[in-house]
Amino acid sequence: MVGWWAAGQGPAWAMPGGRPLRDREVAAAQGLFTAGEYGHLRRALPILSARARAAQEAGPVGAGRAARVWALVSQLAVKDGDVALAAEFAAQAGEAARRSGRPVLLAAAARAAATPLRRTGRADQALQLLKDAHDELDAVATPSAEVLDASGMVALTAAYTAAQARQAAAADEFATWAEHSAQRLARSSTGVRRGGDLSVAQCTLYRVGIHRELGDVDRALAYAARLDAAVLPTPERRARAATDTARALLAADDVPAAFHQLQQVEQAAPQEARRPSVRALTAEAAARRPDLPGITAFARRTAPPWSRTA
Repeated sequence: MVGWWAAGQGPAWAMPGGRPLRDREVAAAQGLFTAGEYGHLRRALPILSARARAAQEAGPVGAGRAARVWALVSQLAVKDGDVALAAEFAAQAGEAARRSGRPVLLAAAARAAATPLRRTGRADQALQLLKDAHDELDAVATPSAEVLDASGMVALTAAYTAAQARQAAAADEFATWAEHSAQRLARSSTGVRRGGDLSVAQCTLYRVGIHRELGDVDRALAYAARLDAAVLPTPERRARAATDTARALLAADDVPAAFHQLQQVEQAAPQEARRPSVRALTAEAAARRPDLPGITAFARRTAPPWSRTA
């Protein structure tokens, strides 16, 4: 992905000519996100968004492509800490997904909407939205790999949302549903579809955050210990594993180990280490243990350019 830009070229959506939005262009944008190349993705968004707006009015197929773009923009806004923008684009994703008539896209839109909802104190609304999406997917008599993937991922998002709302039983129930879907997907003849997100490792990763949110740090760290981040398929996911583990370690007062995990975030996806929420973890670690070798340099390196001192 990076080579397109380094060579002075751009992905297909950035080329002149006003072609309709295509699946491969949406996939390329999603690839930038999962690679942690958020700067490149931001530069591509103006043209990609213009094409998505046109596609949304061009029938169910185009609306489906637009839904994927709007969900992606919402996810990127979350990475930037812009909750209002995330909510705006999640709503657009939901509208486009309804026009597409595809439950898997409605589930993706529900997942996008859940984050800004829970960050603005509306976890119950987020949970209902996620449960409705999950129930619709679960009603499919013979689910495809795509449906199993979407069902499991929406259940994981619901589990994390329930944990943040301190609903332990619901969190465990949703996480267990996701684990069953992941096991079923692994046993299926088709396996995980290309580009799918659900796996046993993904479920383990979510369990780290779920149990930390519920205040069970020991259990969170037990899941972190059994997680092999190398099997996670993308830099963004590997960085998320290190971030969630760092949070749990800080809660356990193991600042040196937390700092090691923050360094793993940067190694997996450098732009992840510069996100506001991850920088906050770095600042906390540096404040608690300023004597740790390398922590001051790390904090400076991952700070926004305008805040760095000479």
